[in-house]
Amino acid sequence: MDLKSYCDSVGIELTGWKARLYDVIRKSETLSGKEKNKIAPMLEELHAIVDDLNDRMEYLDRECPTDWASDEDKIEEKIDEMRDKWKKVYGALGEAEYGVGGA
Repeated sequence: MDLKSYCDSVGIELTGWKARLYDVIRKSETLSGKEKNKIAPMLEELHAIVDDLNDRMEYLDRECPTDWASDEDKIEEKIDEMRDKWKKVYGALGEAEYGVGGA
């Protein structure tokens, strides 16, 4: 895979995760006060992850570095972190199915 294809592919994957995170955040807004308080710390973490995700997406779109090995590791770590946080919040919302294959 050439570098531009890699950056495009990662950008698409990150956009998908961003959509999933926003879906969870949107669903959390319908919770009662007590339920919302229960997941508030996790939601704060999700918002921070979305902010970092936006920064990484802009970076990949703007620069697509020729040496991306360290960025690749950071991106993979961020995706793993997003997946874990997303599962926790989605589960706290009472959702039985995550809607992501293998998540």
